[in-house]
Amino acid sequence: MRELTVDLGERSYPIYIGEGLLREAASYFEKCGLSKRSPLLIVTDEHVGPRYLPALEATLRKAGYQTVGITLPSGEGSKSLAVFESVITKALEAGLDRHSAVVALGGGVVGDLAGYVAAAYMRGIRFVQIPTTILAHDSSVGGKVAVNHPLAKNIIGAFHQPEMVLYDLETLQTLPARQVSAGLAEVVKHGLIWDASFVDWIDGNAGKLRSLDPEALGYALHKGCSVKAAVVSQDERENDVRAILNLGHTIGHALEAVAGYGEMLHGEAISIGMVGAARIGVELGAPQEVYEVTKRVLAKCGLPVRLPSHFDTDAVMDAMMHDKKFKEGRMVYIVPTAIGQVEIDKNMSADRVRRMVEQLKEEAEV
Repeated sequence: MRELTVDLGERSYPIYIGEGLLREAASYFEKCGLSKRSPLLIVTDEHVGPRYLPALEATLRKAGYQTVGITLPSGEGSKSLAVFESVITKALEAGLDRHSAVVALGGGVVGDLAGYVAAAYMRGIRFVQIPTTILAHDSSVGGKVAVNHPLAKNIIGAFHQPEMVLYDLETLQTLPARQVSAGLAEVVKHGLIWDASFVDWIDGNAGKLRSLDPEALGYALHKGCSVKAAVVSQDERENDVRAILNLGHTIGHALEAVAGYGEMLHGEAISIGMVGAARIGVELGAPQEVYEVTKRVLAKCGLPVRLPSHFDTDAVMDAMMHDKKFKEGRMVYIVPTAIGQVEIDKNMSADRVRRMVEQLKEEAEV
């Protein structure tokens, strides 16, 4: 088992990464002091719930915890105000109080939604992240919780840190290949912003990662979580350096919104966004290898590196204008300067970004 700490002073919390952790969940819940007198609400989805919810509830109840579960439709569509309200209703019906906790059992959608429920319910109660996807190694760490608006992704949300992240690698073994690849996008991102040697390692081990080799996967997720924890520990609320975690996300979130949160998975959209950011980086003076390596490593991980030509450029640009990283008529854009290094450009021209979107579409037509 590997353990990390997100260092936030009195609100610091551990990340546990290993195999078989769900079977020992009660001991970890006890370690972080969750109350057995107040109900726990476990939020999951229709794919994860049938596999893991009954055993988790049984383990926790055997140790004296009171649990109630709610199973949501899977997919980005559940990150809505309507579903948020239904989970709040379930919390009220279950009698959750100020000493209760919300437990997120699932991928990034479940974690974001459950975390926002915890942040809002009674003005904030405790919550636990139990990620079950590769993608969620990123979203489960750092306390960003949110739901979507039809016009913009993650625009309704809060910063609300979990008590712990319990990451059982055994839950990843049943992921479909497309979900595996989508999750690897954030793994690659952590290397591209922070650690060139890690990018090199991914380049040589992409096959093992895609086949869910336990040793390779454990190393990669520990490395990715380490980068996320280090960045969040420096800048919890994204006033400065934490913005680098948004590499590829400005256009990525726009693509998700234009696609209706269905056609394109989050990691797939972010992959295309990172290729676009690399293009801009080279235009602004970064070495050509920034673009070539970014594109090659993402493709090796089974991710798209071109924008489907049917995406309307005007619609993509309009969606970017609703993004949180759009300020005072200019874009805040994360631009690679070398493999493992990025800079925060707070004055990116919309014209340059539009040209990049068109270039990504032209590649798809070749």
